[in-house]
Amino acid sequence: MYEIIDKYIDKLIKGSTPEMPLWNIEAIRQGKKPAWNYIDGCFMTSILELYKHTKKEEYLNFVAKYVDAFVSEDGSILGYDPEKCSTDDICESRILFDLYDITKNEKYKKAIDLTYTQIGIQPRTFEGNFWHKKIYPNQVWLDGLFMAQVFYMRYETLENGCANYNDIRKQFENVRKNMYDAKKHLYYHGYDASRQMFWADKKTGLSKNFWLRSIGWYVVALADILGYMNEAIYEDYDFYKKLLKEAIDGLLEYQDKDSHMFYQVVDQGNREGNYLETSGSAMISYAILKGVRLNVLPERYQQIGLDIFNGICNKYVTEKDGDLNVGGICLVAGLGPDKNPRRDGTYEYYISEPIVENDAKGIGPLILAYSEVKKIID
Repeated sequence: MYEIIDKYIDKLIKGSTPEMPLWNIEAIRQGKKPAWNYIDGCFMTSILELYKHTKKEEYLNFVAKYVDAFVSEDGSILGYDPEKCSTDDICESRILFDLYDITKNEKYKKAIDLTYTQIGIQPRTFEGNFWHKKIYPNQVWLDGLFMAQVFYMRYETLENGCANYNDIRKQFENVRKNMYDAKKHLYYHGYDASRQMFWADKKTGLSKNFWLRSIGWYVVALADILGYMNEAIYEDYDFYKKLLKEAIDGLLEYQDKDSHMFYQVVDQGNREGNYLETSGSAMISYAILKGVRLNVLPERYQQIGLDIFNGICNKYVTEKDGDLNVGGICLVAGLGPDKNPRRDGTYEYYISEPIVENDAKGIGPLILAYSEVKKIID
């Protein structure tokens, strides 16, 4: 199976261009023009992680060539506008740190600094959390922590002397306070600090359900932050370490015993229409395996992470004539805005979104998990 995955990655690399990336099914369906986005960022991050382990130059060359189609010599980024204030748009810039470290090309550093300007102007809730996007006022989405805070933490560690560690921690503290269900041991997808959105509970501001991929983004954010931050700031390091274990332990209460995967709506596995979902399950596998490697999760969790990865491969990875397909991927899910009342956070909504094959939101996390698997087996 692992050899087939390697061939599949090669297929995606060889068959993709910035104008037509094979993995970005959402962009292809919607006819979007190439732009700096979290979907490509997720895939590029996974390929860079493979490069770091395997040292295969074709991985690095592919990412550099792809990114160079977007990043100009002056550091401007095609399709990126900081004043749009979308946390999603920050995400891809995290790969620039690795490219700058490897190549020393100053344009990557300029693009990093450009992205950091968004941190300073990003609107915030009254409690201090970034709005998910300017078009979503007063809203905190769980996936936004991955989109913005991983880049933010890496910048603070490498470029700003950890000066804003307290700001990052406070945002996670608010999410733990406002979005964690202490009875279910799970995090809600969204929180509206204004309590005005149609999908938000008027008392708590919370959305209605626990969407798997949003929690997956969250645990990946925690694992990546632990990998990027200064361990000498021990109280903060211990804070994120405890958050990760708590979130993983909560998810494991709902793990499917046969496949080892997790359901699209996490706590309603037996309900009609629910399904075992690839992207969120892969994110959990990655976060667990990386957490064990960083010594922030107990060693015994390694087998849990491996079982999840193998469960995904057994259920949704198919091969015919050497060609691999990865299924069971929720294409997209969100909350609102008002002009899209279908996205109301109900159970019925989450199971109604398209289930696709070979989209980067599933492939990227699966390759990230695979990069951790290879560190164990190689």
